[in-house]
Amino acid sequence: MRVTVIGCAGSFPGPDSPASCYLVEAESDGRTWRVLLDLGNGALGALQRHVDPMTIDAVLISHLHPDHCMDMCGFYVLRSYHPRGAAPPIPVYAPAGAAEQLAAAYGLEDHPGMRETFDFRRWEETSAGSVGPIAFEARLVKHPVPAYALRITVGDAVLAYSGDTGPCAALVETAREADLFLAEASFREIDDNPPDLHLTGRQAGEAARDAGARRLVLTHVPSWFDRDTCEEEAREVFDGPLDRARSGAVYEL
Repeated sequence: MRVTVIGCAGSFPGPDSPASCYLVEAESDGRTWRVLLDLGNGALGALQRHVDPMTIDAVLISHLHPDHCMDMCGFYVLRSYHPRGAAPPIPVYAPAGAAEQLAAAYGLEDHPGMRETFDFRRWEETSAGSVGPIAFEARLVKHPVPAYALRITVGDAVLAYSGDTGPCAALVETAREADLFLAEASFREIDDNPPDLHLTGRQAGEAARDAGARRLVLTHVPSWFDRDTCEEEAREVFDGPLDRARSGAVYEL
C-alpha cells in the first residue's frame, strides 16, 4: 500500500497545503487501484500533481465539513464534463446527507444532483467495504456532526485515519496495531478546548500508544498554530516513529 498526503492543513487550506486529502494506492490484477480519503478545499488541484483524477476508484469521506469534502464539487465537474467523455460512476462512502449537501453546494437540484457521477453509499448503512485489494471499515467517533475514523487494509498492511474527532474508544480501536496512524492534532494542551471536537498532540499520541500503532503521523494542524507544539506534545507520550504530515509526503506500507 502506498499512502500520499495530498492535503493536511487543519480546518481550512494553509499556505503550504490544501485541506484534508490522502491518496491510497495498491497493485492488484495488473493495475493500480486508487482510493481517496476525504477531498477537502484545494485538494483536487494538488491531487493532479500525483495522478489523473479520472483514475480514482472510490472516495471515502470521513464527515461533511468543507475542509474534508468540498472539492467533491470540482471532482463532479471533472468527471462529468471531461473532453474524453463522462467517467463511469464511482462509489462515494460518506455520512448520511452527503448527496444532498454536495448538490446544494454546487447549486444542483437534489435529483439527480451528483448521483449520475457518484454512487453515494451511507456509512450508517455500510460500515465496511472494499475496492480491488483495498478493504476498509468505518467507526463513528466524537465530533459535532456524524464523523467516522477509517481503517484501511491491503494484505497485512494497515492504515488508520482519525478524520476529525475528540478522544474516544472507537478511535483507539480503529488504530489498533496499525502500521501507520494518521491522527489529527488540531488543538493544544495549553488552551481551554471544547470537548468532543478535536485532539491535541498529546491526545493523538495517547491514542497511538494505547492502540499499539507502529508509526504516528500528525495531521490537520491549523496554520495558526506552530506544528512543533503538537509534535512535542505527542512525543511526551508516544515513543514510536513520529512524523508531521506534509503535502506530497509518501509512505510505503
